[in-house]
Amino acid sequence: MAGQIPIPQITFLGSDNRLASRLGRPFRRFLEVEAAGGVVLLVATVVALIWANSPWGDSYTDLWHTEIEINVGGFHLGGEDHPLDLEVIVNDALMVIFFFVVGLEIKRELVTGQLRDRRAAALPAIAAAGGMVVPALLYYVFNTSGEAADGWGIPMATDIAFAVGVLSLMGDRISRSMKVFLLSLAIVDDIGAILVIALFYTDNLSLGWLAAAAVITGLIVFLRELRVWYIPLYVLLGVALWLATFESGVHATIAGVVLGMITPARPLQTREQAAQWVEWLREKGEDLFRVDIEYAAFHMRESTPVAERLEIALHPISSFVIVPIFALANAGVDLGGGVLGDAATSGVTWGVGLGLVVGKIVGIAGFTWVGQQLPFTSTPQGMTPMHLLGLAAVAGIGFTVSLFITGLAFTDPTLVADAKIGILFASAAAGAIGLVILKRACRREIHHVSTPRRAPAEPVPS
Repeated sequence: MAGQIPIPQITFLGSDNRLASRLGRPFRRFLEVEAAGGVVLLVATVVALIWANSPWGDSYTDLWHTEIEINVGGFHLGGEDHPLDLEVIVNDALMVIFFFVVGLEIKRELVTGQLRDRRAAALPAIAAAGGMVVPALLYYVFNTSGEAADGWGIPMATDIAFAVGVLSLMGDRISRSMKVFLLSLAIVDDIGAILVIALFYTDNLSLGWLAAAAVITGLIVFLRELRVWYIPLYVLLGVALWLATFESGVHATIAGVVLGMITPARPLQTREQAAQWVEWLREKGEDLFRVDIEYAAFHMRESTPVAERLEIALHPISSFVIVPIFALANAGVDLGGGVLGDAATSGVTWGVGLGLVVGKIVGIAGFTWVGQQLPFTSTPQGMTPMHLLGLAAVAGIGFTVSLFITGLAFTDPTLVADAKIGILFASAAAGAIGLVILKRACRREIHHVSTPRRAPAEPVPS
């Protein structure tokens, strides 16, 4: 239609407004960068450390240990029998959304992504196994008994946000296939961490509440098979599942993973069917009514899987709100009063630190080398041994899930502080080491391409 304004321009971000062009669109691009979540997470971590070590450090502890009680009719949460504070709300409630997004990512990768192809998924899965087993064993070498031994799961984790942030600093010098290798490895690592949390960091099981959680899960699956897509109903059932899991003794975040894994990852409509509805709207012409648009929009929307739509909607909330709040609540360690000195001689600190830095490199690189000898694996294009070492080092950034498991493994504040110090220093070291190795690998690759071997000199005729 002549003189019609293009749709993007009728919005603020699509306009010629100076504020939109200088602030709005650049900020939107920033949010669209994968590494942005890592940047926000880093800022939250620094704030937590500064706050905890400032003259107002007591307010940091007091805030996150503010006790909360919830009473709804005859139902009661909190109090002396079941202590509930702000830190627990963050770790056991807000983080459910983070693990729900993780579950959605795992489901998407298994159904339509990299992990669907067994040959492509085999090598990252083998590498991830090495990246979990070797760090755990290395940790256990330093902590063989007592409560300290319970922290073996801490160095097993890889933080995707920070890992992607480090790779983003390399730009296009790291091939997409190598980035996919690291992301697939991290996804398998997430699966392993979830299993570890569910199987080994669960106690005092309540069979009644566990049965209730199973019934609710079955009801959600039943409604999904009936193709009931009323979102408020699923939200209500999701809250009920979280509550049943929370009361059962299994860590409540597992409810988020379960919900993510049972969310449909295939569309109800094909792209071709969606295109037919667009054509139908066009043919309606002047007979088009609002109900026609809503009806067609529903069918077109269903050409995108529910899991993908939820992941797109919730990923920014998880990355830019929930995980930074988690870091703010858990990363604050008071480093005064000889805490650093005590940590330097602590088996927990050394076990976590060496597990994340040395264990990840040895485990991932070693298991990958073994996996490359197998006939059913494929190596990412262009990945040299130096690239592999760099990617393995980056995988040693075990921030978010490592801190999470620390809270499950220990009740002794000294052990918690030792583990957090190990996580912070080891994650920083792993990122720096990985970046240095990857830069050197890329320089060597460029040098190799730009300086081809000389051809052998022709013999001089006698």
